[in-house]
Amino acid sequence: MKARTDPALRGPAPLPVQRPGSPRIPAASAPLRSLRPVAARTARAAPPPQERRPPLTRELALVVALFLVYRLGRQLAAGRTADAFRHAGDVWRIERSLHLPSEAGVQHLLLHSHPLVHAANTYYAAVHFPATVLFLAWLYWKRPRHYVWSRRVLTAVTGGALALHLLLPLAPPRMLTATGLIDTARVFGPSVYASDPAANSVENQFAAMPSLHFGWALMVAVGLIAATASRLRWLWLLHPLATLFVVVSTANHYWLDTLVAAALLAAALAVLRVPAATGPPLAARGRLPGRHTGHLAPAYPAGVRR
Repeated sequence: MKARTDPALRGPAPLPVQRPGSPRIPAASAPLRSLRPVAARTARAAPPPQERRPPLTRELALVVALFLVYRLGRQLAAGRTADAFRHAGDVWRIERSLHLPSEAGVQHLLLHSHPLVHAANTYYAAVHFPATVLFLAWLYWKRPRHYVWSRRVLTAVTGGALALHLLLPLAPPRMLTATGLIDTARVFGPSVYASDPAANSVENQFAAMPSLHFGWALMVAVGLIAATASRLRWLWLLHPLATLFVVVSTANHYWLDTLVAAALLAAALAVLRVPAATGPPLAARGRLPGRHTGHLAPAYPAGVRR
């Protein structure tokens, strides 16, 4: 033990003087300096892999490639006019045997108002693709996990639909005289199809089964309901309901077309499950995981008071 006469016990030790050319004095103690790496690691923390957006150029190239393949497949299914009308007669008889509501009754509701007919034709022509593109774009930016899932589901549904187009060419009800329906788009406008199916080089009008208008609209609603938490999110179901009314009342699809589209979507959803929700990073809650334990440790260095 040092004696009381020891100079070290008479007062605090003098602070070292910073002189030119001498080593710099640390600005803070080691515990305080350790705050900087912790903050830097927190700021640079990368999102989990499932929360990262896929490369945009790759996604655009994939969407374009799928669209071209689908267009090519529909064109390969064109030209089978006799088969398409024979299958249309079979579908119409099956619906009557199942006692499904007549498409003519739904169209009769629409024909009461010319503005309503025009609005339905516009909805059929102008909402299908833009709504799906906006749906995928929003998910890509806001919900990357749900975007990847929705893109896969839509790809599976579209692939199944293309296979049915090749195997079962089907004339829409507006072309079948036995239905007593009129082509509302051709009579009232606007129409996306040529009056002569053989002259239409873009669309295959004998690809009514299944209805991708309804299948995609239903997936848009399912995807938005799964990706959001608002109590009003169930209102997105109004989109497929409106699409169902439009495709049937304008005589573009049979009831069975929509039922097959819903079945394809159900099968895709059964195989491709909705991604599990993940909580915010622990660092965002002011805590970091303990080093060797499963407990959460405070995000403060040892020796520093809060």
